Amino acid sequence: MSKSKGNVMDPLLLMDQYGTDSLRFTMAAFAAQGRDIRLSEERIEGYRHFINKIWNAARFAMIHIKDCDPAITNGIDPSKLPVQHRWILSRLSRTTAEVQKALDGFNFNDVANVLYQFVWREFCDWYLEWSKADLYGDDAEAKANGQAVLLHVLESTLKLLHPVIPFVTEEIWEALPGRRTTIMTEPFPVCKPEWENDEIETAATLIMGVIGSIRNIRSEMQIHPSMEIEAVILCPDAQRASIIGAYESAIRAMSRTKKVAVSQSGERPEGAASNIYTDIEIFVPLAGLIDIDKETAKLAKEREKVEAQLKKVTGKLGNAKFMANAPDDIVAKEKGKESELSGQLAKIEENIQRLRELA
Repeated sequence: MSKSKGNVMDPLLLMDQYGTDSLRFTMAAFAAQGRDIRLSEERIEGYRHFINKIWNAARFAMIHIKDCDPAITNGIDPSKLPVQHRWILSRLSRTTAEVQKALDGFNFNDVANVLYQFVWREFCDWYLEWSKADLYGDDAEAKANGQAVLLHVLESTLKLLHPVIPFVTEEIWEALPGRRTTIMTEPFPVCKPEWENDEIETAATLIMGVIGSIRNIRSEMQIHPSMEIEAVILCPDAQRASIIGAYESAIRAMSRTKKVAVSQSGERPEGAASNIYTDIEIFVPLAGLIDIDKETAKLAKEREKVEAQLKKVTGKLGNAKFMANAPDDIVAKEKGKESELSGQLAKIEENIQRLRELA
């Protein structure tokens, strides 16, 4: 930013438009030592979505914990809990250690990035979804365990986030169950190495990888979210196949799959779309789910559209006059478009080829 260039961004206006915590988190995320920050409103807006994600997670949690006694978190024993709770507690402990190390070294960008990954990718995207079976189920003990872990993880996460985004965390903290003083006076979380478990994290990562592969097939083949599908999983390793089989119910629930067949070897089912996670092959039979001719025609039309857009962008980047006169940020934006469109085109070609193989 430069006053002479007239591109200075007024922080008061940014805070009014995007929220103070969004701006604070953006500045922290890009505050790497020795680096100039290329601040833009798009980045601030992106982190506003992260703040909204925290709000939504807290609203979901409050549905289940608003009437709980805060003391339920005191007796948590991971060894007596199912894999999803043990996994998030293990990840929370490791995240706490990483955040503390980054704070001690004044690496505030690492603090922001570690918390972003934990909150969005692990707590929100996976744990909350995985815990619904317990929270909405009829098993009183499983529900109580789920509430205790959810409350503990939410409390600890708010404390970890508070130095970076104090206003949102204070607001949510005061809404949690029990009589509470300000979050500023709460002790900062400490890691609990006894909760960390490599085996549990490996098992959870495997389950999430399989679920993600099934979801990718559903998305790529444009299978309607309401349609239940079947999955055939070929896992050559007996131990991992056993883990997948043990958590079949979780896989079915989170991928809307009515049947999951797991084996160490076998033939690829006819007319099935596939995805590979590490060395595990996942197949979804498509009979009765999609109209292959119709989907092929739709993808061909989409390919024409993307090709036209890519030709336009490539033409700009191949124009010597444009490259000589355009500002660096515009050139970078066009190169980004070219990369994105090329990726889209490659994915469309891959899906068309996959449909042809199924015909």
